[in-house]
Amino acid sequence: MLLLEVISGERLPKPDKGKMRFHKIANVNKALDYITSKGVKLVSIGAEEIVDGNVKMTLGLIWTIILRFAIQDISVEETSAKEGLLLWCQRKTAPYRNVNVQNFHVSWKDGLSLCALIHRHRPDLIDFTKLHKNDPLGNLNLAMEVAEKHLDIPKMLDAEDIINTPKPDERAIMTYVSCFYHAFAGAEQAETAANRICKVLGVNQENEKLMEEYEKLASDLLEWIRHVTPWLGNRSPEKTMVDMCKKLEDFRDYRRIHKPSKVQEKCQLEINFNTLQTKLRINNRPAFMPSEGRMVSDIANAWQGLEQAEKGYEDWLLAEIRRLERVEHLAEKFRQKTAMHDEWSVGKERGLRRKDFETASLMELKALLRKHEAFESNLASHQDRVEQIAAIAQELNELDYRAAASINERCQAICDQWDQLGTLTQKRRLSLERTEKVLETLEQLFLEFAKRSGPFNNWMEGAMEDLQDIFIVHTVDEIQSLVSAHEQFKSTLSEADSERKSILSLYSEVQKISQSYGLSSDLTNPFSCITPAELTTKWDKVKRLVPQRDSCLQGELTRQIAKEGMRRQFAAQANIIGPWMQTRMEELSRISVDVGGSLEEQMNQLKHLEQIIINYKANIDKLEGDHQTIQENFVFENKHTNYTMEHIRVGWELLLTTLTRTMNEIEAQILIRNAKGISQQQINELRSSFTHFNRKKKGGMETDDFRACLISMGYDVGEAEFARIMSLVDQNSTGKVTFQAFVDFMTRETAESDTAEHVVASFRILAADKPYILLEELRRELPPDQADYCISRMPLYSGPDGILGALDYTSFSTTLYGESDL
Repeated sequence: MLLLEVISGERLPKPDKGKMRFHKIANVNKALDYITSKGVKLVSIGAEEIVDGNVKMTLGLIWTIILRFAIQDISVEETSAKEGLLLWCQRKTAPYRNVNVQNFHVSWKDGLSLCALIHRHRPDLIDFTKLHKNDPLGNLNLAMEVAEKHLDIPKMLDAEDIINTPKPDERAIMTYVSCFYHAFAGAEQAETAANRICKVLGVNQENEKLMEEYEKLASDLLEWIRHVTPWLGNRSPEKTMVDMCKKLEDFRDYRRIHKPSKVQEKCQLEINFNTLQTKLRINNRPAFMPSEGRMVSDIANAWQGLEQAEKGYEDWLLAEIRRLERVEHLAEKFRQKTAMHDEWSVGKERGLRRKDFETASLMELKALLRKHEAFESNLASHQDRVEQIAAIAQELNELDYRAAASINERCQAICDQWDQLGTLTQKRRLSLERTEKVLETLEQLFLEFAKRSGPFNNWMEGAMEDLQDIFIVHTVDEIQSLVSAHEQFKSTLSEADSERKSILSLYSEVQKISQSYGLSSDLTNPFSCITPAELTTKWDKVKRLVPQRDSCLQGELTRQIAKEGMRRQFAAQANIIGPWMQTRMEELSRISVDVGGSLEEQMNQLKHLEQIIINYKANIDKLEGDHQTIQENFVFENKHTNYTMEHIRVGWELLLTTLTRTMNEIEAQILIRNAKGISQQQINELRSSFTHFNRKKKGGMETDDFRACLISMGYDVGEAEFARIMSLVDQNSTGKVTFQAFVDFMTRETAESDTAEHVVASFRILAADKPYILLEELRRELPPDQADYCISRMPLYSGPDGILGALDYTSFSTTLYGESDL
């Protein structure tokens, strides 16, 4: 009975006093009754045999007591007591050389197994490196002496008996080894608790590092967007073509060099954020909330603002270049026409102010009158040129020409002069008509010459002006239209030459008449200042300008044909690249919804597709180079393709972004699968269910589709329960459930994870059941860096039973899993 009280730790009924046989039998029966009450079956063991000294029965009863109260409560991973004790010994001695525990007899004969158990838990008691397998007696005696002296384990066995027995007694070895298990059970529990705390703190430190990296990357990207957006929004035009072309080149550098790297940074930022949130959910941590203004949505909004500022900026630059080109052309045309007008108007006002008719004879007066009529005809024919000058000036004002003030001043001066000429012309006509009665005879031939030579002279001047006119075209059709007009003009030259000869014949007739009547051969035409020599000179100039015009038009036709070739070359590439990108998008969509293979197979397919896309980048760069060449040659429209370079750029960026996002989702699914212990078949079943109920295929299941999916999987979804589930899978209230949120929800329902209560329980073990923990306990049980981490963040314990330096591990653990800055 005393043995039972010692080994069980309980009080037994008071034994009967006396030394007679029936007293001894009664006491043994009390002991047997107690053993039976603990669920132990006693077969063929009676009190009489024990009292009579039956050795076999007595030893069997002692082994039953030891097995029930010292060994039976040993359990490792739901095994039996013997198997659990053996598994515990194997795990503890696994790292030691020359130690191989396979049973409870011969595996313990060399003494190294016992020394390894002691060294594993108390390395300060035995120097294992000095032990040798060929000294079993020394090893066994050392282990038993150390166990008896430092671990309070009595020396139950004899070392020489163990060595000299071929197969030591298994029960004796088990009994002795079980004492070591119970002695080290507390240390084992502390080690487990310390490992759990290390794991929790390690996860927290890694998450903090990821949070800091996200904050820095988000800050740098937002700063770049804030720097670039005002530049793209600036629509202040430059004054010259050179400055505007410089702006266009800066924008191209931005699109080719600066923006692509920032697009990659944005994608990487989203990947880091999603990875961090996935790790936090897996480890039962609160979701990461970035600093104000650095949320993923804030970055997306800032990026959208950048895209809005960028949209149309290139079109504005090209339109402004066209405007400046048109302005320079009109300004040059204005200068030419005003120069010709100045040449034409020289002396006109002075001639109209002359009073020569007051002293002229009748013939001279009639000559003056006819001359004035010819001048009026000339003035009327010049009206179109003045109107053209005014129209050009008005268009320059509308196009915001930089020297509009001087243009307006010059145009106003010409208009004022023109009005003055009209007024003076009208006054002179009235004066001549008043004196017409005095003057009757005029030379009809001179008059006829003047009437015909004036329009013909204006025609030649107009022809010379047209032949020297500066033109600007953008297509082959436009230049061919000018070539056709020029050919039509050339077809009228023979008729004009006949008119010229006819006009010159009038002057010849005048000379004949003057010779017939003996008049001076040096006669001056009173009706016109145009001479036959002037007509001949201008006609010769027209004939010289015609081939020059031919050469200029043919040169421009050659340039436009070359530009047409550029358009066709760009269109041929764009019409291949555009459908190629569409095909890759469809292939990417097919891979993302494929449930036939594993996630790793999907990832390999995505990586293969990524390599194909990377290898195809050279075609995009070549098309970008052709596009730059086209713009440098001022080719603005292309009827041979519906794809613009902007379409190609947007499609390419969308393809890269979608590929990166899809790979990130697959990686997150793999991470969730591995962390939650989900099989590939379970992942495929979840994906199949999601694909079946995601009817609209627009980024996630609708609310009604998700409810139907849950019902099909056996969930009882009342309104309150469904609202709770939606708050978990759709935290932003978008009305859609993504596949990642669906998988996270389905795995979260059954997955085990650390909680604040687990961590508090672990700290309580390290603190020996105290409500606080001391610095030396943290430093003894945890690695140095994680011990320092706890000490720097754990508040002081404020309870009434605390001591100096006590730390509150309960508040620390609650904060670790609550809303905090950790």
